[in-house]
Amino acid sequence: MQRLKIMSIFGTRPEAIKMAPVLKILKEEKKYFESKIIVTAQHREMLDQVLNLFSLSPRYDLNIMEANQTLFEITKKTLKGLNEIFLKEKPDLVLVQGDTTSAFASALSAFYHQIPVGHIEAGLRTPLIYNPFPEEMNRRLISVISSLHFAPTYWAKNNLLLNGISPKNIFLTGNTVIDAMLHISKNIKSAPQLLNKLKNKRIILVETHRRENFGKPLEEFCKTLKKIVKNFTDVEIIFSVHKNPKVREVIFKKLVNSAQIHLLEPLDYPDLIHFMKKSYFIMTDSGGIQEEAPSFGKPVLVLRKTTERPEGVQAGAAKLAGVKSSKIYKIAEQLLKNEREYQKMAKTINPYGDGKAALRIVQAILYFLKIKHYPPKEFKG
Repeated sequence: MQRLKIMSIFGTRPEAIKMAPVLKILKEEKKYFESKIIVTAQHREMLDQVLNLFSLSPRYDLNIMEANQTLFEITKKTLKGLNEIFLKEKPDLVLVQGDTTSAFASALSAFYHQIPVGHIEAGLRTPLIYNPFPEEMNRRLISVISSLHFAPTYWAKNNLLLNGISPKNIFLTGNTVIDAMLHISKNIKSAPQLLNKLKNKRIILVETHRRENFGKPLEEFCKTLKKIVKNFTDVEIIFSVHKNPKVREVIFKKLVNSAQIHLLEPLDYPDLIHFMKKSYFIMTDSGGIQEEAPSFGKPVLVLRKTTERPEGVQAGAAKLAGVKSSKIYKIAEQLLKNEREYQKMAKTINPYGDGKAALRIVQAILYFLKIKHYPPKEFKG
């Protein structure tokens, strides 16, 4: 039989991490698939970290990143670059992941070429199209375009059904970030040296990068961190500072002279896992960390007004802390003072995956393309 050409497209570090387990299995299934990788490089340096970590070799690199790039520029450059590639390659299926502008523009380009799209991590929703921005609208539009929807949880699957997506095109798989995290967690050895200096401290891991938190919300959050370290002398904060200049300008201006707050360059994925494992709890607006942290028994304070990942909140592993300093501090203080409340969050079961999502996705593709007769068994979260 003629092998099917699948082109997987991504541009940021989180996309690459979540795509990597799928790409590994596609590569192993050479009998059925010719797998090719395209990167937009929406985030150049942080993307390259993961390409090296998972030994991923792109066939095409659009290299679109530039300083202070706009959503318009990302979309325009991605559409232009993919048009030329699709005309040449004529793939049978395009895979995109999540809700980035790279993912949306890639799905749109595939639609223009009448190429079926498979959407990994489909069905996440918030009630507000501008929160998170632009991710919420990106994922809604990708859902309209896609032929295959790989929902990570039952809640996500139900969102797709409510949006009128046919049940036969939805596959409940779990989230591939758990596959990636478990794989790397088993194989990493050396821990960051900073951890040795903080052995007897309670570590709070911090990561924030969402556009809706730029400006005043980020300034408010800096005040919260200062108040925490002032009132809890045994706490040390590890802040993985995103590359975005609008994040760095505020963080370094407000926190650079705080002795208990360590401002680090964006952690590579193995170091991030080390710090997650050793943290007392985590404060973030990152979607991926919300999914990963429960596997390590780490409570998460979600620094957002809404979350498209409510399963963690419902399970008790996360709390929606919002963006106001007083509310964030109150929740952090409760976890630092109340051991019973802390343990209640720390002992929840991860609702996002079991490490077999990538296998289910590839099996679903084989079923959808009528190569296999039976769909994969659904993830039971």
